[in-house]
Amino acid sequence: QVYLHPMIRDAHGRKMSKSLGNVIDPLEVINGITLKDLHKRLEGGNLDQNELKTAKEGQAKDYPDGIPECGADALRFALVSYTAQSDKINLDIQRVVGYRQWCNKLWNAIRFAMSKLGEDYIPPSNIIPATMPFICKWILSVLNKAISKTVLSLDSYEFSDAATAVYAWWQFQLCDVFIEAIKPYFSGNDLEFESARKSAQDTLWICLDKGLRLLHPFMPFVTEELWQRLPIRIDSTRKESIVLSEYPSAVEGWTDDDVESEMNTIESVVKSLRSLRAQLAPDERHKRRAAFVLCRTNDAIRTIKNHEMEITTLATLSSLNVLTDSDEAPAGCILLVVDETLSVYLQNRGTINVEAEREKLNKEMEEVQRQYDNLVKKTSAAGYKEKARADIREEDEAKLASLMQKLSLVKEARDRL
Repeated sequence: QVYLHPMIRDAHGRKMSKSLGNVIDPLEVINGITLKDLHKRLEGGNLDQNELKTAKEGQAKDYPDGIPECGADALRFALVSYTAQSDKINLDIQRVVGYRQWCNKLWNAIRFAMSKLGEDYIPPSNIIPATMPFICKWILSVLNKAISKTVLSLDSYEFSDAATAVYAWWQFQLCDVFIEAIKPYFSGNDLEFESARKSAQDTLWICLDKGLRLLHPFMPFVTEELWQRLPIRIDSTRKESIVLSEYPSAVEGWTDDDVESEMNTIESVVKSLRSLRAQLAPDERHKRRAAFVLCRTNDAIRTIKNHEMEITTLATLSSLNVLTDSDEAPAGCILLVVDETLSVYLQNRGTINVEAEREKLNKEMEEVQRQYDNLVKKTSAAGYKEKARADIREEDEAKLASLMQKLSLVKEARDRL
């Protein structure tokens, strides 16, 4: 079978033309080229003086510093990720540059892993997620789903979806969350973390081994180089090349929806705390500071207390305290409502601009009210009850209740302020 990709155009959607000077040579993206050499290539063609002038001006506008060296892997991954675009690909070199920088992140992940695994590390023959720390269960669960999504997308020729699934797991789950969350296990030789440290090592090795094999069709060169550096199991013979190794498949028993749901709550809290941190003065943003989480249900209290270390680590906090509705709001803090069960406070060492904070909450109220009004309009439309499926109606009713509760909580937060 033959896969026909869309027509590749320049970043502005124009067909590539010598007279426009917008022809992109893949080798020039892979190896890099200066603006001077781009101009020299044009001069070696058969353009007249007017066309040559127009072409040079176009190149100077699009590539003022030339095209940086991106490598074959970054170009390949960019082109695959672009295939979701209908009948054409508007190739932006900056996107390719972004994937080249992502390759550096892969190297950093392997470098971190090798430093934590150590020279004497022996990979496990098998693992039992149920006996592992929460964060290990979570990364194995989302890895399982990323594998399933990637394989399904490849089988159905949805190459962009496959690339997105692999990228999202590597970038947003392995590098941004898991690797950061396990760092406290390796910060010393604390016996309290001895078992968790070993589980984190085994999970890290499995993630890198499967993750590199999963990524290999999209980035063959960097994955080969990195995979060869991983430790080998004693009870197995590794193939000479990653291209000969078995492509990953989902493992029965690794997927855990309850763990993922709990992690979604943790990530929402961390994201909200980071959002508050971004509001601080530039010289205050990188300092550790105290935070408080107001929990309105017993489940929320349990989740936050059980995962204090993960939240403190990911949100870069000095301390984390749980509050209930009966507690006074902490003084000297800025506030953000996460959802109907959680609100977060971040300590602000400077003077709080009450009017500015109130204005932010007013804007949040307006946005929640807008979403509520739109949903009411949708559910009140003629024929909605007859045409909408029962599960959709139930989902909309739940959303309405959630939005109404959030509106009340934001108003309460504003009044407290």
